[in-house]
Amino acid sequence: MNPNSQPSARPPAVGARQIALLEKLSNACAVSGDESEVRRIVLDELKPVADEIKHDALGNLLVIRKAHVEQPLKVMIVAHMDEVGFMIVDKEEGGLFRFELVGGVSKSHLAGKAVWVGEKHHNGVIGAKAIHLVSPEEQKNPISIENLRIDMGPGGADNARVGDRAAFATSFRRAGPSLIGKALDNRLGVATLIELVKHAPGHIELQAAFTVQEEIGARGAIVAAYALQPDLAIALDSTPAYDLPDWDGQENTRYNTRLGFGPAIYVADAGTISDPRLVSFLTAVAEKYRIPYQIRQPGGGGTDAGVVHRSRGGVPSVSVSIPGRYAHTPAGLCRISDWRHTLALLYHALQDITPSILESERRMP
Repeated sequence: MNPNSQPSARPPAVGARQIALLEKLSNACAVSGDESEVRRIVLDELKPVADEIKHDALGNLLVIRKAHVEQPLKVMIVAHMDEVGFMIVDKEEGGLFRFELVGGVSKSHLAGKAVWVGEKHHNGVIGAKAIHLVSPEEQKNPISIENLRIDMGPGGADNARVGDRAAFATSFRRAGPSLIGKALDNRLGVATLIELVKHAPGHIELQAAFTVQEEIGARGAIVAAYALQPDLAIALDSTPAYDLPDWDGQENTRYNTRLGFGPAIYVADAGTISDPRLVSFLTAVAEKYRIPYQIRQPGGGGTDAGVVHRSRGGVPSVSVSIPGRYAHTPAGLCRISDWRHTLALLYHALQDITPSILESERRMP
C-alpha cells in the first residue's frame, strides 16, 4: 500500500448532492447505442476537473486525471452508461409502433408499462390485449413481442421514428434507506465514478472510462481498454441481489449478494476470473478501513471486466458492484449504505494502491 496515503482522510460523502446527481442520471434515457443523454451529464460534472477528455468512435467518454509523479501506475475504472430498453422498428397507424428489445429484458415485465420515447421523452405505453379479451388458449402461451406495441396515441404518431430508443418511464425516488429508480444498473456505477474522478489521488493516473453498449456485449469497453492501455482495471457496476425469501418461504441459502452488506467484490463470473492480487488488495483495504464488504458468489452474469482483461497483452482486472434488486425491470432498488461503502472502498483503494501490487505472481498471497 502507498506509504504516503492518509489513512485518516475521509472519503467523499453520499449526501444530498450525490443523490440528486443519481436522480438526474437515473431519469435520463440511455438505451444501448444512444447514450448521449448520460454522456452529457458526465461531461458537465467532470469538465472542470479533468486533465483530458476523449470521445471515441463508439461513444465512450474517457476521462483522465494525470499523476503528479513520473511513470505512474495507470488505473482504469470502467462504468457503463447504457441501460436495457427498446428500439422502435416500425410505425403503424394511430400512433402504434412495433419495437424490439435492447439488452436482457423479460417479456413478462412489459405489458401495460409506461415508457419514454426518444430524446424528448415522449410518453407511451406498451400495449397488449386486456385480460378480459384473452381466451383460455391464449393465456396458456407466453406473451410475444410480436403481439405488443408501444402506443403513443394518434397525437403522438409523429413523435417517434424508426431507430428511436424507448426506456421505462420510472421516476427516481427515495424510500427511507433505499433508492428506487430505473437503470440503477449502472447509473450507480456512473455516479460513483464521477466522485472518484473528482477526488483522484496524485500518485496514479486515473483512467475513467464511461462506456457504451455493455448491455449488448460490453462493446464499448473493448475499444476503451485497447486505447487506454491500463496497468490494471476495475469494473464498477451494479449486480442483481438474489436475497429475497425462496419461493416456498424457506430460508434463501442460494443468495449471491445481499442488500445492506456492502460492496460486492467478484472472484469470478461468467466472463472473468478476477485477478487474485486485486481481490486480496480490495479485501485488505476494506478490513483496514472497517468497510463492510461481501464476496459476490461465482456464477452467471458479467461486467465490462470480461472484455477488458483480454485487451492487448492482458489487463489484471476485478469487478466491484453495488447490489440491487429487480435489475432490468421498470424499477430497481438499492441501499444508500451499500453505495456509500462502495465509494469508500474504491476511494481508499485508489489512495493506497502502488505498482508493487503487480510485482508478485498472479495468485492469492
